[in-house]
Order: sequence, then C-alpha cells, then structure tokens
Amino acid sequence: MALLRAIYKGLDDRYQLTPFVEKNITRKWVPRTLGWAGCFGGLAFLLFVIQVYTGILLLIYYKPDPARAWDSVTFIKSNVPMGWLIQRVHAVGADVMIVLVLMHMARIAYYKIYRSPRELHWLSGIILLSLTAGMAFTGYLLPWTNLSYWGASVATEIPTAIPVIGEQISIWARRGPNISGETLGFFFAMHIWVLPGAAVIFMGIHFTMIRRTGISKPL
Repeated sequence: MALLRAIYKGLDDRYQLTPFVEKNITRKWVPRTLGWAGCFGGLAFLLFVIQVYTGILLLIYYKPDPARAWDSVTFIKSNVPMGWLIQRVHAVGADVMIVLVLMHMARIAYYKIYRSPRELHWLSGIILLSLTAGMAFTGYLLPWTNLSYWGASVATEIPTAIPVIGEQISIWARRGPNISGETLGFFFAMHIWVLPGAAVIFMGIHFTMIRRTGISKPL
C-alpha cells in the first residue's frame, strides 16, 4: 500500500489527478430527497465491473471449442481454487444485473425522470438494457451443456416469426442453419468483446449526460 500511495503521489504531483477525480468522480451534488432506490443504477454498474473481473478469471481456463468447452467449465468448477465460486458469481451476476437495470428503469418511469432534458438518458438506458440482456444470452451458451444448447436453439428460432427477414436473422445469429461450433465461436466473441465494449461506450455516454444535467429530484 505504501508503494501504491507513493506512485499515486508522484503522478498526482505531476498531473494533478486529485482535482480531476474529485470534480468528475468522487464529488457530486445529489438531491436531499434521493433514497436507496436511487442506487439501482450504480449497483448495476458495480455488478458490471464484477462481471468483467470474474469473466477475465474464467477466460484463463475456458476453451471456446465444442469438444472442450464443457470440460473446461467442469475443470474450473472442480480443480481451480475457488473456481466454483467465481463461475457461480459470474453466472448469477448476469441475472442480478438485468434485475437491477429493470428496477432502475422502473423507478425512472414511475417518477417520470425521462422527461426533458433527460430523454437521451432514457434512450441510452434502453440500449444498455438490451446490451445487458445480450451479454447474458450469449454467455448462456458458452458452457455448451444440453440445456444451454437447446435454450439457444429455441431463442434463435424466435426471430423466424418476423416476416421476410426473420429467417435471415436466425441464420445470422446461428452462423448457419443450426447451432454448431460456429455459433459457439460467434457467441463467445460477442460475449467477451463486442457487447461489453458497446456497453462501456454507452455507459460513458450515459454517465456523461447525467453529470451534465444532474440527478433529478423525485417528486
């Protein structure tokens, strides 16, 4: 800790980090009437950070290959120290994160906080909810169990009900007519790179707009 404090002090002396952190991160005005329900968005972000951390740990051992995916997950849960806990936190955390985002949006809708000048906050929140659901869905297939295989099969069959383009959407999501190794590789890439990257971008936009307009006072 002493070494970290010395490093931070050296950087702070040269680049004035403390004023920047206090102005943009640690210090901000909030309404006096803001209750615990106003923390759902922040808790969802905290859970996203936990998901990224546990995902990185799982990525060390996971193999995105149909022949080895299930064995690698079993190895993590059975042989890696605390691997079962990390895997469980990551799996359950996806569901909890979706619930927190939904509760956050329900509060926004109830208090009508989406009204001017915060319309774009609401739109970016809807996009973040979609990205969160997408990360949970793509991650569901990665263990490559019978349950995840048929769950992905049913879910990717749903778009076929859309006229004209539905069949093409299903084929695009599966990377072919059926769930296969190509699907697993595609879902893996979406789960660890594309969707989290997009989520980070929209979180940055979301938080920046909140900093500009301030936190709304609930009625």
